[in-house]
Amino acid sequence: MRRLIIRGLFIAAALLPLLFLVFRNRLPFGGNNSSFSCDPARDITTIEFSSGKNKLTLVKKDASWLVNGKTEARKSGIVFILRILREIEIKSPVSPGLFSSEISKKGIEPVRVRIYDGRKQLRSFLVYKTGSNSYGNIMKLSESSKPFIVYVPGYDGEIGSAFTLNELFWKPYTVFNLLPSEISSVGFENHADTSASFSITAVKHHIVLLSHGRELSGWDSTLVSRYLSYFAWIPFEKWDLEMTTEEKKGILMSEPLYRITVVSQNGKKSVLTMWERIQDKGGTKEKDSDRLIGKTDADSEFFIMRYFDIDPLIKKRSYFFQ
Repeated sequence: MRRLIIRGLFIAAALLPLLFLVFRNRLPFGGNNSSFSCDPARDITTIEFSSGKNKLTLVKKDASWLVNGKTEARKSGIVFILRILREIEIKSPVSPGLFSSEISKKGIEPVRVRIYDGRKQLRSFLVYKTGSNSYGNIMKLSESSKPFIVYVPGYDGEIGSAFTLNELFWKPYTVFNLLPSEISSVGFENHADTSASFSITAVKHHIVLLSHGRELSGWDSTLVSRYLSYFAWIPFEKWDLEMTTEEKKGILMSEPLYRITVVSQNGKKSVLTMWERIQDKGGTKEKDSDRLIGKTDADSEFFIMRYFDIDPLIKKRSYFFQ
């Protein structure tokens, strides 16, 4: 009897690893198919996106991150992608029929994501960006793996858009970032009221306020200095990357509301042009009272600006005579 018990224990011990593998691959959707997130204990130092021949890398350098080894990345964008990579979970499986109709038949190319800690690869998976669900994605660990809709618990927004090779998405959302001492001149054009337009020149600490090229007098130097200080940080909300070519042409051909031209002390010129933002609400076109469409001469894409952020620069000439 004792021998039978000992033999049974040996058999049970030998079967335990096999049972572990079987049940592990059944929970929750198969262990080899459902582990997308990175271990929070591991440090993520490199994030690589690739699609076809295109590639973008985000590399951690000291306390900052660099986009393709050149430009410092937008901090909020890095915080968001790191949260996704550490917290993503499966929301629901995707049937072969749904994957075929939403991905295969539409020819959606995946973005291959690779995450590293130093030289060690922590995770690798495929992201198929789609509008078929509110999370904007269907993901696989490999081409032959099962597809899933993946989400971040506690966040109901779209996460698929974060897996992008567009450098603009990762750069800081900043229009102007100049100290007053770095500014040589500022020109503000108010196309709705040209009499409110003005320009400021600052040469060797000598500041002049002008209107249509004519020097003005009686203005408050404190207010002019304060106005120049606002250029230290003027952000925008986000890129309007979904705008069609026809929409872009239409905006460029229309009359802008404002244009601001800044020349730095080293001669670099930056031009910001702003237009009214029109929204389609149930077939009715309405002017957005909170936001503008903006574009700089340095980028081909348009972006959305909040009045809250640009208001400090939208002044009338009379402001400096208060």
